[in-house]
Amino acid sequence: MQNDDICMDVFSRLPIETLLGLKRVCKRWHGILSDRSFVQGLLQRPEPLVGFFFQERYQWAGEDIRTISFIPARMEVTQPNKQTIFSFLPEDVVVLGSCNGLVCCRSVFPSPSPYIIVCNPSNKQWTRLQGTRPDKESSYGLAFNPSQSDRDTTNFKVVRVSQARTDKDDDDSYLSFEIYSSQAGAGAWKKSKEVCQCNGNLVKNKGVFAGGKLQWLTDKDRILSFDVENELSWLISSPFPTSHFTAIPEMCIGEASGGRLHYIMISEEGLHVWALEDYYDSNWSLVHTATLEALEEENSQLLRNTRQRVSERVSVDSMPWMDPLAFKDGLLLMRVSTKMMLYCIETKKMKELCNVSELGRNCIFGPLVIPYSPSLAPLMT
Repeated sequence: MQNDDICMDVFSRLPIETLLGLKRVCKRWHGILSDRSFVQGLLQRPEPLVGFFFQERYQWAGEDIRTISFIPARMEVTQPNKQTIFSFLPEDVVVLGSCNGLVCCRSVFPSPSPYIIVCNPSNKQWTRLQGTRPDKESSYGLAFNPSQSDRDTTNFKVVRVSQARTDKDDDDSYLSFEIYSSQAGAGAWKKSKEVCQCNGNLVKNKGVFAGGKLQWLTDKDRILSFDVENELSWLISSPFPTSHFTAIPEMCIGEASGGRLHYIMISEEGLHVWALEDYYDSNWSLVHTATLEALEEENSQLLRNTRQRVSERVSVDSMPWMDPLAFKDGLLLMRVSTKMMLYCIETKKMKELCNVSELGRNCIFGPLVIPYSPSLAPLMT
C-alpha cells in the first residue's frame, strides 16, 4: 500500500472536525484531504451532529439581528461561540437551513440588493444563487443528498415556499413553490406547478430534509411535506392533536439517523417523540416518552415544579416554560425558563449548556435554531 493510500485509510476513519485541523499540518495532507475522490467517499458516511446555529429575531421590528451564535452539542461543559462563524461570506447573513454540511443563508435586512447564499462553513466555500430576490415572509428549505453528487460537482436544491390568499375567501390560503437546482446553472430558479391548500402558517421557519423530502411545521396540527424530486406536496397529520391538552404544548420537528422525520412535543403530559413511518398515511410510531415527573427525577438538579410551570401556559401570548427548539440524531435542544438545555433521548439525561442571556436580549422571541453536521462538500464560488 502506498503512503498516500495509508493516509487516506487513516483519515477516512476520523471525524470531519479533526480532518479540518489536519489540513493545516502540511501541503501533502492538505492535498490528500482536498482530493475530490477522497472527499466524495467521506460524503457517503453520516456525520454526527456537532452543534446548533442560533440567531435571535426581533419580536416586532422589521430589521434582522446580525449576530449568529454556535452552541456545541456536547453533554460535557460547553459555552456558546459568538465568534465570526460566517466571516468568510461577503456580508452578514440570516441562517435559513442546513443539510448534510451545507448551510443556506440570505442577506440581512435591510439590504439594497438581498440575495441567497449556500455555503460550507467547514471549508469556507460559498456560492451565490442568482435569479431571485429573497424576502422575510417566505420560508426556505435546503436539500442536499451527497449520494446524488459525483466527484466533480456538489448537487443541491433550495425550495422557497410562499403563502398567498385565494380570491374567493380571505381565510383560505395556498402555498406555492420555487426551486433552485445547482445542476441547472446560474439563475436556475423555476416556478413549480405544484400548489398546496394550507390555512396554517409555517412556524419555527426552517425546512427539515428527511427521507428525501423537505418538511415544515405548521400551526394547525399539520406538517407540510414537499417531494423535491417529483415536486409534489401534501400535509401530514401530526401524531397527536394539540386540542387534547389544557395547557398549550410546544412542538418541533427534526431528523434522525436513517432519514426518518421526528415530531417532538412537550406538554403537561410529558415529552413525547414520534417517528414518521409512512408519509402518505401519516402513520407515526412513538419512539420515546417521559413524564415531566420522570424528567425531573432524572435531572433533579436542573428541573423543579416542572408540571406546574408547563401547565400554567393557557394562552398563546404567554411564554412557554419549556420550548423544544431543534432536534437531530437523538439530541434535543430546548429552552427551559432562562436556560438552554440539551436532552439525550437514549440516556434521558439533560445538560445545561448556557443561560439565554449569553445568546442575546431577544433570544426568547422565536429564534432561528438550525442543527449542523459538518462536511467537506466543495462549492464553486
